[in-house]
Amino acid sequence: MTADITFTAAMVQMRTGLLPEPSLEQGIRLIRQAASQGADYVLTPEVSNMMQANRKALFEHLSKEEDDRSLKAYRALASELKIYLHIGSLALRASPERAVNRSFLIGPDGIVIASYDKIHMFDIDLPDGESYRESANYQPGETAVIADLPWGRIGLTICYDLRFPALYRALAESGASFLAVPSAFTRKTGEAHWHTLLRARAIENGCFVFAAAQAGMHENKRETYGHSLIVAPWGEILAEGDSEPGVFMAQIDPAKVDTARRAVPSLQHGRRFSVADPKAGPEHLHLVRGSA
Repeated sequence: MTADITFTAAMVQMRTGLLPEPSLEQGIRLIRQAASQGADYVLTPEVSNMMQANRKALFEHLSKEEDDRSLKAYRALASELKIYLHIGSLALRASPERAVNRSFLIGPDGIVIASYDKIHMFDIDLPDGESYRESANYQPGETAVIADLPWGRIGLTICYDLRFPALYRALAESGASFLAVPSAFTRKTGEAHWHTLLRARAIENGCFVFAAAQAGMHENKRETYGHSLIVAPWGEILAEGDSEPGVFMAQIDPAKVDTARRAVPSLQHGRRFSVADPKAGPEHLHLVRGSA
């Protein structure tokens, strides 16, 4: 680990396959590469263990958290490499009929520091005909999660959560200096919105944003956007991936969080206000939390 207050963050960009075993081999290889290049904190993408569109095949290969081989292997790897290893998410069995999309932050001792279940399900019909119904297989989480790193607090989120800024504001107001957004954005939505949304979450909350992504054409014929990003609190892109698996790194100075928040102290200026519906009359008011 680095001796001073700065640290090196690495985004592991993957192309997860249909089965957990080859995906685990890919993940371990890239994490080892990141650690060998000096990474202190390593983030992998959403669904690092498998990307299965077929429900029957998905549930054939799902394991409960306590039995999952990928999680056990990643815990051992974090302990061996003495890094903070953040597995963006694993598809795990919650019940005979439902899965969870769960993120794990693992410490250098191999112990799970925190876990988070994706709250917002990706149920969408895209203009090009692509359709996704994450809620058909997965049950949503209900609780936002924040955890401590040696350099500050980190808020855990996953992919489609990115489109719901209130979650990130709540994490920042709870003390997060870093926001993790492991993802598997489609190529279509990634090309349109990925950079804009991630930079917005960084700027509006004065946080570093870590976004490891899936990339390329997967075995299940889904194409993901890639372009893993590390974004500074002022909105600068510090590291960016391409469309191939790899490791993308940047040096992180947590002091930049305070600098950005002093320059634009919007976290201190949030107010509650009412929204009136003119058609319903003044008695129909909705109380909303807003920010300057």
